This record gives sequence, structure tokens and C-alpha cells, in this order.
Amino acid sequence: MLELTGIINWIHETLMANIPASWLVSLIEYVLIGAGFLALYAVLALILIYFERRICAFFQCRLGPNRVGPFGVFQVIADMVKILLKEIISVKHIDKVLFYSAFFIVIMGSFLTFGGLQFARGVHGADFNIGVFYLLAVSSISIVGVLIAGWASNNKYALIGSMRAGAQVISYELSAGLSLLTMVILAGSMNLSTIIEEQADAWFIFQAPIPVLIALVIYLIAGHAETNRGPFDLPEAESELTAGYHTEYSGIQFGFFYLAEYVNLFIIAAIATIVFLGGWQPFHIVGADGFNAVMDYIPTWAWFFGKAFALIFLSLWVRWSFPRLRIDQLLHLEWKILLPFGLFNLVLMAVWVIIFK
Repeated sequence: MLELTGIINWIHETLMANIPASWLVSLIEYVLIGAGFLALYAVLALILIYFERRICAFFQCRLGPNRVGPFGVFQVIADMVKILLKEIISVKHIDKVLFYSAFFIVIMGSFLTFGGLQFARGVHGADFNIGVFYLLAVSSISIVGVLIAGWASNNKYALIGSMRAGAQVISYELSAGLSLLTMVILAGSMNLSTIIEEQADAWFIFQAPIPVLIALVIYLIAGHAETNRGPFDLPEAESELTAGYHTEYSGIQFGFFYLAEYVNLFIIAAIATIVFLGGWQPFHIVGADGFNAVMDYIPTWAWFFGKAFALIFLSLWVRWSFPRLRIDQLLHLEWKILLPFGLFNLVLMAVWVIIFK
């Protein structure tokens, strides 16, 4: 009763019973799916903004938002309304076509990635047989928008920020991709549904603990760097570049960049949840049938979001615990530490699968 598949099936059966044309039913369902993803996209961003503010306040021994609404929960809604109503400042001497299309490209990249995730049993936008490859491919689109934003702004700070972002994302995508490829070897498939089903009895972190743990740590570091979050926030370093690649953007235009950044934070955690921690699969212990039955009672969407938000908390913990790296330190970490470890771990996983699976 607590699963979302029941609601989805009820909507489908209701439409089929009242609308004779099957193509019209499919069209309505596609529109409903798109609207649902847009709503979830926006709501998740608001939740994450509030979540970060409270976590940040906790680590800095402050209260955080506590005035607007109970525990300050309506503060993010007030801020959303404020940014929607803010004046968009016109900037002279820019490439207008590229300048005004950059934030749409950034949003498009994160939204396409968002649509490929598996949120619960049977709840997803698209289930590709090359799901891991799809996520890697479409998540790379956003950096194109960042580079365009920096160049089209005709601002040296924005340009430097966008070039830093390009170097950072392109570098760390290698380690993130190697980590996911390592898990593809273990799962034997790039289909996200298959990967989740393979973890029904035990999550991958328990099936091959050593190589999976190494891959998970590398992926979390690389994913954190790809989202431009501290201590990897060089593209937006306020003390050096004002706001980096979106310095010249204002109002809702800046809001789009802000929105995409927070949703990308969730996407990184969601992919890690799916590939390393069983996705929406509950925690099972082989032979403990009573315990497993209790775990199965918890809805699959609760498992998925619980794991994802635990990883987001870990990401915020890192952000508010370490100082910003220099650009040479950042690239040294990727090319001389993470990448060699990732290549070694790829071979280790192949040997592990040959011996133990």
C-alpha cells in the first residue's frame, strides 16, 4: 500500500478505462510524467537548500533559518519567490544568443540525468539497457553550458571560472567513469534495473567489499568535485572570482544555475545509491527471514531517498570541514592519485569477479 507503483497503476487503469485511444493515453501519461519530474526536480532543490542551511548551521554552531515558518522551513520558499521577482539586469557587450542559452543547457543536462534514475520499484523516467552509459553521457552536457556562460559573459572572472570548471569536470569525470565501469564489471550489465536487482540479497558493498569500497570512495570524491562544491569550489571561488562563471547572471537566470547545482548534488548521491548501495533495495541479511520481512515493509522509495540523503549529508560534512584546494592540488589529486587507484581497482574487480563470482 505504501509503494508508488499502486498509484501509477491506478492512474494508468483509469485513463485506459475512460479514453478509448491508446495513443492519447500514452500522450497524457508522458505529460504527467514530465510534470511530475519537474515538480520533484524543484521540490528536491528547495529541500536540499534548507537541508544544507541547517547542516551548515550545525557545523558552525549556529541555528540556521528559524523565523519564517516552523523551524524556518518556509525561508527557502520566500527566497524562491524573491529570486523569481528579482530584476534581470541587462549586460552590455555580450554574446546574447549564447549568454541566454547557457543556463538552459546546464538545466537540460541535469534534468536529462535526473530522468534516468530509478527512484523506487517501477518508478523511473526511462529504463535504458545502457543506463550507466546514458548517465555518464548526458551528465556531461552541463559543462558545455558552463563554458558557454563564461565565454559569452565577456567578463574575465566568469571566463576564468568557466575554464576552471571545464578542467575540473573533465578531469574528475575520468575517475567517476572508471568507478562506475568497475561496478558494471561486477553487475555484468549497464542496465540500472538489472544492477539494482543484482543487489536484492546483498548490496554490492557487501558482495565485494574491498574493490567496491575503493570505487565508492573514488566516485564520491570525483562526484563532489564535479558538482563544484567545497573544497573543490574553485570555479566559484568568491574571494578570487566573485561568483565565477555566473557572475553576470541575475534573477531567475542565476536561479537556474543555483537550481542545477543542488540537483546535481542529489544526482551524484542517487547514482552512488543505485550502483553501490542497492538503490531502492532494502537491507537484507541472508538467513534472517524475520528481520528481512521487517525491512521489506519499509517502502522502496524510502530506502532510496534515505540512502541518497545520507550520502548528501556526508558531502555537506566534507564541504564544511575542509578548506578550498588550490588548482594544482586539485588536479594533482585527480591525475596522480585517484586515476591510478581507479585503474588499479578496475583490474582488481575483474580478478575478483573471475575468482569469486
